[in-house]
Amino acid sequence: MGGLQQLFENLFRNAVEHGSTSPRSHAPEDAVEHGSTSRQPPADDPGAGGSDVTVTVGDLEEGFYAADDGPGIPAEERERVFDSGYTTSEDGTGFGLGIVQNVVEAHGWAVTITESDAGGARFEITGVSAVTEV
Repeated sequence: MGGLQQLFENLFRNAVEHGSTSPRSHAPEDAVEHGSTSRQPPADDPGAGGSDVTVTVGDLEEGFYAADDGPGIPAEERERVFDSGYTTSEDGTGFGLGIVQNVVEAHGWAVTITESDAGGARFEITGVSAVTEV
């Protein structure tokens, strides 16, 4: 389940850092890229960030989505954001969404970016098989 956790961590971090009014997250630079959140400040720490971004996760018929209410991703950049090293931030590494795509592809899923209902980014992960208890 480590890959799925890493996928969500990178999606959430991307939403906070690119939707934030603050220029930089207070989380250590490698905390998400390496899949560890243990060094990040608690979410309820008032000094932990400068953002009021809301991230919503929901079900799709064959998968799930993560959507935010940040500034979104322009249509012409939506494919490029998955390129390793691509960033629009002075302080960004450009690895976060590339990791998301690698995790998605390793599971045989697909990821697309659209605009969320709130005008932010919406990442749709499809091709996911649900396991139900009998």
